[in-house]
Amino acid sequence: MSLSSDIKEYALNLGFTRAGLCPADDFTDHLRETAGRGDDYAFHLHRPGLPLSDCHPRRIMPGARSIAVLALDYARVAFPEKLSRMVGRIYQARCYNPPADSLNGARLELMGRFLSGRGLKVNYSQAVPARPAGARAGIIDFGRNTFAYAGRHGSFIVLYTFLLDKELDYDRPTLKSRCPPDCRACQEACPTGALAAPFILKPLLCLAFNAWKTQPATGNGISAYIPAAIREKMAAHIHGCDLCQAACPRNRRKVEDRFPEDPFLKLLDDDFSLSRVLAMPESFFEKRIRPIMYNYIQEPKYFQRNAAVALGNQGDPDSGPELVRALGSPHDIVRGHAAWALGKIGGKKSAAALEAALNGEPDGEVKREMLSAREALAV
Repeated sequence: MSLSSDIKEYALNLGFTRAGLCPADDFTDHLRETAGRGDDYAFHLHRPGLPLSDCHPRRIMPGARSIAVLALDYARVAFPEKLSRMVGRIYQARCYNPPADSLNGARLELMGRFLSGRGLKVNYSQAVPARPAGARAGIIDFGRNTFAYAGRHGSFIVLYTFLLDKELDYDRPTLKSRCPPDCRACQEACPTGALAAPFILKPLLCLAFNAWKTQPATGNGISAYIPAAIREKMAAHIHGCDLCQAACPRNRRKVEDRFPEDPFLKLLDDDFSLSRVLAMPESFFEKRIRPIMYNYIQEPKYFQRNAAVALGNQGDPDSGPELVRALGSPHDIVRGHAAWALGKIGGKKSAAALEAALNGEPDGEVKREMLSAREALAV
């Protein structure tokens, strides 16, 4: 067997769903598309460093000649219904940018060892644009919701890329989408209009984006205060959103078929609640949040903020006391979003708590949130 065949066969042996190889040429089309989207991607284009250098694989690894692209079908277990209303499936699957001490991290480590053992210089890179690489390697096509699809496995997949220093036997690129040309299921399922047109996502309107990209410390220029119009649409989503994927006819099998239970997810589902996320005891963060939501958010305050929004959207008066306690949080974004949530829940107790907190609030943005919530209560 050739080295190219060996690489793909070993990947399948490790449990990857598909494996393909492509040249490590620049992703000029992706570069052009991203740079041409203007305000939609300003947060990305204007962040520190060279954000579009990811489109030049040889800047990431000088001497790169090939890219091995691997797809993993992560929807092989039953995702608990309650937990899935709050956390996206890909995070529950613990496969996206997996840490080294995890099962999926070990899978990637074994793949890297195999490649090195075959005399290749290897760079497992999270920077390479994975979806364009997957299409170039012929293992995925694009859905109208912008997700990558791997045939019958649908879009509940994750892609991994390894840069290699040798030319290999390359696979034929995937050039066409298999989505029906008149299908609008994903667009109709998106509550914010983030899917503005087929294959076009406006990230600033995306629920998942607003749940985790709204972190000023990342240098993307986006406020930590989620826009009020987005909060109204977030429902209970605190990390990720699968609405456009779940609505897709191409994913029907993955959504409707019965899969075996994941005992760890069952444990999390039994112990998980928005109230506990808002309160965020340290042990809860370490044992229930971090194992599945380690990707984008490192500071608990952002999860607390998202939980406050979710509780406000539920509108349950029983959540009032928890949100009132959150008005005493040391974090301004938690206090501000808790105030908004109290405005959604309403009632005399919410009004009294906002009035009391307003008198001693030191932060101007939080004060504006409190005043706005108070006005909402007066309507």
